[in-house]
Amino acid sequence: MRDIKRDIEAETPLDAEALRADFPVLGQQVNGKPLVYLDNAASTQKPRVVIDRLKRYYETENANVHRGVHVLSQRATDAFEGARETVRGFINASDSKEIIFVRGATEAINLVAWSFGQKYVNKDDEIVISAMEHHSNIVPWQMLCERTGAHLRVIPMNRDGELDMDVYADMLGSRTRLVAVGHVSNALGTVNPVAEIIDKAHRKNIPVLVDGAQSVPHMPVDVQEMDCDFFAFSGHKMYGPTGIGVLYGRAELLDAMPPYQGGGDMIRSVTFKKTTFNTLPYKFEAGTPHIAGAVGLAAAVEYLTGIGMARIAAHESSLLEYATPRLLELDGLSIYGNAGNKAAVISFLFGDVHPHDIGTILDQAGIAIRTGHHCAQPVMDFYSIPATARASFGLYNTRGDVDRLVEGLNEIKEVFG
Repeated sequence: MRDIKRDIEAETPLDAEALRADFPVLGQQVNGKPLVYLDNAASTQKPRVVIDRLKRYYETENANVHRGVHVLSQRATDAFEGARETVRGFINASDSKEIIFVRGATEAINLVAWSFGQKYVNKDDEIVISAMEHHSNIVPWQMLCERTGAHLRVIPMNRDGELDMDVYADMLGSRTRLVAVGHVSNALGTVNPVAEIIDKAHRKNIPVLVDGAQSVPHMPVDVQEMDCDFFAFSGHKMYGPTGIGVLYGRAELLDAMPPYQGGGDMIRSVTFKKTTFNTLPYKFEAGTPHIAGAVGLAAAVEYLTGIGMARIAAHESSLLEYATPRLLELDGLSIYGNAGNKAAVISFLFGDVHPHDIGTILDQAGIAIRTGHHCAQPVMDFYSIPATARASFGLYNTRGDVDRLVEGLNEIKEVFG
């Protein structure tokens, strides 16, 4: 793969302060203080262009797609299929039929677990995941194993939050049917070596699913260069609407897999004796899709493309480099997740203060962070902790936001001694 680190270092820095004006929600005050939003790993805010595109769709294009001959239906269909092509270009899929619109990364993974699993996974087969996965990339595979009698195997990690790649290589065998790993850990920020993971699996003809929910909004992604077989992500984490996401899959794999759901638009013909299914991508898009969501997602993709993903990656990397030592200057603060290759996510504990207390007090200062297990309870169990506080950065965050976070934590220190 190309040297992304070198590419981002060559980019012209973006002006995050100027970009903040594109996001209406960031202009408000919370508890009498200017809002500092540091919960981007959970969900990002929406730029005006996305909000306006949704408004324009509902005001001028709203109709059902694919089946209507009237003007509004044609407009809606053009916008919906245009969105598919926009997403295809964004991740560099080879064909728009490899882009399946779903509700989010969670549904995308469930689709593969159900459909690929029904086709290819049997008793005593194995699915390989990692120790740092989000629940969305654990539970569907557990459910598959319960249905089929297959076994779930877990790649271990070290205390820095890095996968043991030697153990991983030894885990791949004749019964391994799929590897499913997160590109970036939402709880630790680790950027996993997906190119190496995929290469080792492909040498044994094992397909790989990559959960890209935490990578697509923050760095350049090229699914052909990555050579993954499936790639899942959510719109709401990449400045787009909620309730829309994407499953990318290689056409030959998707063609061979049975439909995930039955209903309208995923069929060619229906009789009471037999149904014949539609071609890709429609075979996996039963019923009326989230048309507005897809259109809004395309607007978000265009917005990100206009800024430049490499510039966004460089900006967030600089924030991480600024924030990490500043936070570690605070006596009693510990960071969980110290991988050598890390995204702009900082999970931490602060002395004996419970993460929920940290989050509540920071909220009083207008600072939004996430507290809890981050849908990654096995990660918390690994470190023998119940939860962490998490600050996660986006393209509109600034060093001033980091300074506000540090100020807020200093106030917590004064309160709790």
